[in-house]
Amino acid sequence: DPVAEGFVASLARPGGNVTGVPITPGVTLVGKKLDLLRQAVPQAKRIAFLSPKASSGDSRQVQAALEAAAALRLKLVVAEVSSGEFERAFISLMVERPEALFVANSPSFFAQRQQIIALAAKHRLPAMYEWREQVEDGGLMSYGSSLAWITRRVAAYVDLIFKGAKPADLPVELPSQFQFVINLKTARALGLTIPPLLLLQADEVIE
Repeated sequence: DPVAEGFVASLARPGGNVTGVPITPGVTLVGKKLDLLRQAVPQAKRIAFLSPKASSGDSRQVQAALEAAAALRLKLVVAEVSSGEFERAFISLMVERPEALFVANSPSFFAQRQQIIALAAKHRLPAMYEWREQVEDGGLMSYGSSLAWITRRVAAYVDLIFKGAKPADLPVELPSQFQFVINLKTARALGLTIPPLLLLQADEVIE
């Protein structure tokens, strides 16, 4: 959230030398993602939440996830990870016997996605991620903005600035295109049957 983090004065008028396209629209998708995971695993009542430790932005993700879980009558078990200690985080989570996994949006989690996906598979946890690429690499589901779209929009900002536009006068553009992707191969490996109505909602189903 560029406003909450103090990078810009407002989305419409940044007012300084920072503008562009945030990779996500803040915490606004957290409830939607948790609900999609609930629909995919309707028997799950305890959801593990893997979060980085712990900037203010990460703390807001945790709080939004706790509120969304309460609204859906789910128990959220939170593990905050520092320095890539994913093995230890999963061990602590599994003590609570979660039935599904929600992975917070984080650049470090994206970079280390292979390890997280492997641990989710090892512990047989159906998992929700942020990015399509995480599902391509074996994650079960993702719902979030498109890195390809963001890259194109950032290139447009760079072009405007090179032509003389001032960042202070260029509104911050929140992502407006979101993708819901399901990996059926991963679902089968978990022994999970994705409800047909949920499959119909998907923008892409990976076989």
